[in-house]
Amino acid sequence: MKTKLLTIVLCALLLLVAGCKKEESKDIQSLKGNAARPTWVAPSEYDYTSSMTAVIRVNLKEQYPTAAADFVVSDNDLLAAFVGEECVGVAEPLDGLFYLYMAGPKLESEIGLLVSLRYWSAQYTNLFEAANAFVFVNDGNQGTVAAPFVPALVVKEK
Repeated sequence: MKTKLLTIVLCALLLLVAGCKKEESKDIQSLKGNAARPTWVAPSEYDYTSSMTAVIRVNLKEQYPTAAADFVVSDNDLLAAFVGEECVGVAEPLDGLFYLYMAGPKLESEIGLLVSLRYWSAQYTNLFEAANAFVFVNDGNQGTVAAPFVPALVVKEK
């Protein structure tokens, strides 16, 4: 029994270590792409009975210090929130932050719905997605101007 438990713990630790490797190994070429600027459309806030806001800072330099050493947020960048494949909000940067208004998704139950973020970088002409989602909370907020939410972003697989 102890051997089996030890084996399980050892396997879990190995998976944890393997999954925690930094994305820093990516070079600048892997961040660059040829993705056109998305045409995401935010829903009309009047079509929904619930909403949520987020203040988001994108910082690829922090996540990829070498590959994105020259990264800057551009006025042409775009950030969108999705529940599944339904776009629930779109924002352009203002003074380096994205102020994202998310309309409640058109689903019967909004309890426990996960919001995922997608970011298009004009500098890298590439699409990134947040590694983790957050729960949609009616009248809730994710981040503030003083402490914006900074998602970990990875290149979106095509």
